[in-house]
Parts: sequence; C-alpha cells; structure tokens
Amino acid sequence: MSRSLLRRPLLGGRRLSAWGALVPVVALLAGLLFATSSSAAQGTNLRGGEVTELSGLIDQRNDVIADQEDQLGDLQRQVERLTEQAASRDTDVAAAQTAGDAGALSAALVPLSGPGVVITLDDAPSRPDGSLPVNARPDDLVIHQSDVQAVVNAVWAAAADGVAIMDQRLIATSAVRCVGNTLLLQGRTYSPPFVVAAIVEPSAVRAQLAASPQVAVFQQAVEAYGLTFTVRERPDVELPAYDGALDLQYATAG
Repeated sequence: MSRSLLRRPLLGGRRLSAWGALVPVVALLAGLLFATSSSAAQGTNLRGGEVTELSGLIDQRNDVIADQEDQLGDLQRQVERLTEQAASRDTDVAAAQTAGDAGALSAALVPLSGPGVVITLDDAPSRPDGSLPVNARPDDLVIHQSDVQAVVNAVWAAAADGVAIMDQRLIATSAVRCVGNTLLLQGRTYSPPFVVAAIVEPSAVRAQLAASPQVAVFQQAVEAYGLTFTVRERPDVELPAYDGALDLQYATAG
C-alpha cells in the first residue's frame, strides 16, 4: 500500500476518510495474526518446525513399516507350518504345495546365492566451498530414478537369476521410485549410495550396460561431474527372499 493512500484522522470534529477508518481495523487484524503465529510457534521457528515435523513423520512411518514387516514374517511362518501339517494329511494339499514350491525360485520367494555383480551408484561429492562444476546444475550431481532403473533393466536383460536393491529382493511387480534424492522401494526409503546386487554372468551385465542408451547418458554425467558408478564382480552374492505382499492391488485383467 502506498504512503499517499494513508490519511491521518482530521481534528476539530471532522469525519475520518474511508482509508483512515480502515487503518485501526488493519492494525487489529495484524496484531491478531502475529499473536496467532506466536502461539502456534511457541517460541520456535515455524518453517524449521515444519521440516522437523516432516522428518519425524517419515521416521515414524518407517518404524511402523518395520513392525508390520515383522508381523508379516510371523504370519508367513505360521502359514508355512499349518500348510506342512495339512499336506501331511491331505494329498491335494501336498500336490498344491509341491507345485507352489516349484515356482518359489522364479517368484523370488527363497534366498539365492551365487556368483554375480554388485553395482554402486552415488551422488557426486560436494565441494568444500559449495560451488558447482562448470555448466552443472544441482540436478546433474545426484542419482535419479532413471539412472537406477536403467541399471536394473540392463541387469535383467543380462538374464540375471535374481536382483536386489539395498538388500530388497525385486520381483515382477517391484517399482523403482525416487522422492527427491531418496529411493522409495517397497514401502521403505533409502539414501544414496544405492547398491544393486545380482546373481548373473558379469560379462553379460557389462555388455548390456554398454548397449543401453540410458546408461550411456548416465555415464556421461559420471565422467563430467564425478558421480559414482562402479561394477564389481563377486564370487558369492547373497540375495534375501522377497518377504513383502504378493497381492496385486491395482492391476486388472486386459
């Protein structure tokens, strides 16, 4: 509001202008707003409080997910025991169990070990003075969803027997999602470095990585800005069994 619009109240019994009458109302509303902000902040920074509260909610949610995973594991073990008991008395149940066990390996429901590779992707290291490389944007210095997905696609294309990201076994419905610079996988969040482990022929993986256009784009960023991208062969890679939910919630038959 410009200063010329403000009017002082006239003396000598003259009437106030419209703007002059509004000044006390505006002042009163401003006072109420400041009082409300002070009460809500309770002596703290509101903006900082929101960040702290969000961080606390994320940690709280991760704790809930961990508890639910433990409960799911207990229930799965109970189901296995009950199935074993039923199979010992019912041939139909035994036949169904045998058929299910035959597909457990392909469904990633059992642990797997063997020779393979461990691939690490990480953000570029920060400079001591906080500056950026020449012609770089902040987004150029971090790992993106497309980078992780390109690497995982190449590993699957190399006919991997099993793949895990951050010790989370991947199945057919697993999705790689990034939120900011964190990875969201099967309900859990992870910060870089991101580690992809696979039981696979190393030479086949290297060939698929070299043939991928998406990995080539990522490799350019690695060379230009110093991001981490390493592929290491391992004689014994151990992958955990997938222990999450198997029900499809959104897919429908075509």
